Amino acid sequence: MGEEQKETCGTICLKYLLFIFNFFFWLAGLAVMAIGTWTLVKKSDYISLLSSSTYAATAYILVVAGAVVMVTGILGCCATFKEKKTLLRVYFVLLLLIFLLEILAGILAYIYYQQLSEELKTNLRETMIVKYRTPNQESITKAVDKLQQEFRCCGSNSSQDWRESQWVKSGDSGGRQVPDSCCKTMSIGCGVSLHPSNIYKVEGGCITKLEQFILNHLKIIGAVGIGIACVQIVGMLFTCCLHRSLKADTPY
Repeated sequence: MGEEQKETCGTICLKYLLFIFNFFFWLAGLAVMAIGTWTLVKKSDYISLLSSSTYAATAYILVVAGAVVMVTGILGCCATFKEKKTLLRVYFVLLLLIFLLEILAGILAYIYYQQLSEELKTNLRETMIVKYRTPNQESITKAVDKLQQEFRCCGSNSSQDWRESQWVKSGDSGGRQVPDSCCKTMSIGCGVSLHPSNIYKVEGGCITKLEQFILNHLKIIGAVGIGIACVQIVGMLFTCCLHRSLKADTPY
């Protein structure tokens, strides 16, 4: 009788521990999905300047993983209090799936972290001087203007890069030597003057600014992915323990 009571108390403790875990797990899922969505919605312009889709892929993985985490958290609560071993098995499988997704996001973020600098040096300058203000490249034009204004820079490496721009060479610039988005105080036609008092002169140009921004964000994505994955190990252990304790209590 005493041993049966001890097992019951152990099961109750596991249930409440798993419930508390699922509550915080659900909040973590909301945070993960928010980070992924913010990357895709608010910073989608910068994604169009990158030749690789790895950065966007990590954000999509976080959105999917975050949504699955939130559903899994609710399922975990139901499985815990209904004491259904079948639901606990499904819950465990979903935890394992999310674990793998988060690890994948972390690995992709790390890999892209290593190759980002070379990609920007190779592609950003060409993108800016070849595609800016050209037909059917409105998204690139918008992204470049936003990049230069938001990070207060001009050109990929320096403002001199715009001398090679097809837009400037073609004469469509209307006498501008750089886009108006290079100006410290932006106004129509302000790009005609290259004087330092008029345009941004940043050492390293926009490449260094964009690289630092993406690297910082990749650190966040990687840390969130690995962090949530580690927390899930605790959840899977709780689930296994509760499932084992229910074998003696419930036949189903």
